[in-house]
Amino acid sequence: MLLEIRAVPPFEKNGFVLGCERTREAVLIDPGDEVQALLDVVSANDLDVKHILLTHGHVDHVSGVAAATRALGAPVYLHSGDLQLYQNAVQFGQFFGLTVEQPPPVDVFYDRGHERVTFGDLEVRVLHTPGHCPGGVCLQVGPAGSVGTQLFVGDTLFAGSIGRTDLPGGDYPTLMRSIRQVLLPLGDDAVVYPGHGPKTTIGHERRTNSFLKDERLY
Repeated sequence: MLLEIRAVPPFEKNGFVLGCERTREAVLIDPGDEVQALLDVVSANDLDVKHILLTHGHVDHVSGVAAATRALGAPVYLHSGDLQLYQNAVQFGQFFGLTVEQPPPVDVFYDRGHERVTFGDLEVRVLHTPGHCPGGVCLQVGPAGSVGTQLFVGDTLFAGSIGRTDLPGGDYPTLMRSIRQVLLPLGDDAVVYPGHGPKTTIGHERRTNSFLKDERLY
């Protein structure tokens, strides 16, 4: 699997290009302000982007969706629980003093029969992980027909931390349940690619992440 990560100021939010090396089919995950860098990766590797996959609807994860769809013509996927956040991206951008282009309408909702998405020889399994926001999802990627070990978790889990829950729709107990009941069972060897910061593994976070040490939270 081809995997490229890009991030730019002010949010330093990770955007991803995943490609099938055999077929050159690909997906974009969370195109934000780094969207042009992601599009450059697509062009340089002669990729055919089939889907634009969003882990959630916060402005830093969707600010580049309009540019991505204009360049690629690929459908946009989101969980319906975050539709309001997604539709209000312009207003949220203004709150941070930023000008954000209104994202286009969502084409496909994961929770309406689209929990699996394929591109080339690869498959994405969509796991609902609310708590940071109502419609947050994690994308589990691997060879089609197998259980993937590459996790694109949005702002659910970070290296040494967890997603904030003080924004509209956030809920700390819900987030902790999502991590404990959905992510940790995926196995210690699973590689975690957060929406911000470096990659980690489930095992490393299980052993060292202070937020996961108090069993009373679960």
